[in-house]
Amino acid sequence: MPAREAVAEAAASRAPAPAARIRALLMVSELEDYTISYANGLARHIPVILGVPRRRYEHLTDWLDPAVDTRLLDWPRHRSPANLRFVFELSRMIRRERPNIVHLLSNTTLWLNLAAPFWRPIPLVTTVHDLQVHPGDRETRVLPSWATSLIVRQSADIIVHGSRLQRDAVAQFGKVPDRVHVLPHPTIQRYAQLARRQGLARRRDAKAFTILFFGRIFAYKGLSSLIEAEALLGEGIPNLRVVIAGRGDDPWTLRHKMGDPTRYDIRNRYIDDAEVAQAFLDADLVVLPYTEASQSGVLNVAAAFGKPAVVTDVGELGSTVEEARMGLVVPPDDPAALAQAIRSLSERRGLLAEFGLNARAWGNGPNSPEAVGARAVQLYEDIIREAGQ
Repeated sequence: MPAREAVAEAAASRAPAPAARIRALLMVSELEDYTISYANGLARHIPVILGVPRRRYEHLTDWLDPAVDTRLLDWPRHRSPANLRFVFELSRMIRRERPNIVHLLSNTTLWLNLAAPFWRPIPLVTTVHDLQVHPGDRETRVLPSWATSLIVRQSADIIVHGSRLQRDAVAQFGKVPDRVHVLPHPTIQRYAQLARRQGLARRRDAKAFTILFFGRIFAYKGLSSLIEAEALLGEGIPNLRVVIAGRGDDPWTLRHKMGDPTRYDIRNRYIDDAEVAQAFLDADLVVLPYTEASQSGVLNVAAAFGKPAVVTDVGELGSTVEEARMGLVVPPDDPAALAQAIRSLSERRGLLAEFGLNARAWGNGPNSPEAVGARAVQLYEDIIREAGQ
């Protein structure tokens, strides 16, 4: 075969699949860990433009795949009148880039409600992480509820993270059921990657059994249930260590419920990336005793580290853990059941290890960013086809 024909044949074999014709523009003003995982996974399959606030993402660009065309935008804060100029410039960028789908990775941006009508006929899809503001979540509550609902109503399609949330979203937003889609929250891998880059290792204490409660400390996280469970455990786990790491409410206000305050390592503050990685490395078990939730980024960090979990059966937490066989599920607001689950796993180290292996397999397999990205491409194809683009 002549060389020129061989080159042509090789090029034909590398011709892009239909999905390669999709050019997605993603936008979000927060949710850094979710966004990095989702954008990286999607960029393995199709061209991706990501528009994000400079002030929140500039120090994180090294974690974004080079295939992601990242645009650091001077994105004003919610209350700034500069948003009027911003939405105008954003719409100009969309017209210039000509994506065939725009995906808002969160519905918690007030001013994009003004811009969305100008993006038509490009299909608009929005991911809704939480259908309602969680009890005690002071940060999300600053937005008026109409703003988070309006952008959803302006979107032809919305995405949620599980079948239970799908049913609730259809009822809450009045969407046609086939316009509400399920895409799982992808595993958050960057902390485990950081641990490998920096050569971090578990700080071993052969006698300690360490449980980790990580993330924002608000009422819905169920910290009171965990503390009551620790008190119920008594000396059932003699070397129990409880790490509570994250900003928010002060855990020491619940000191009167603690069985043994000396068991606690409380870090009520911002936790930097290396400390996050070390906390997960050191944990034997991650505990999510939430009283209300949709899904959890914490569970997706735990999976990347191969850490088993005990979760309450709220939102998609219970079904996720049960289907992946990565831990135990207990009822919410039940400290006795939570204590029993923690004690059981402290005594059954073989089962604990098995759950950890399953968590890692789930995080690197069906729930990996690349796998979720592949499912997203299929969804985009359907939405674009339906829109006649």
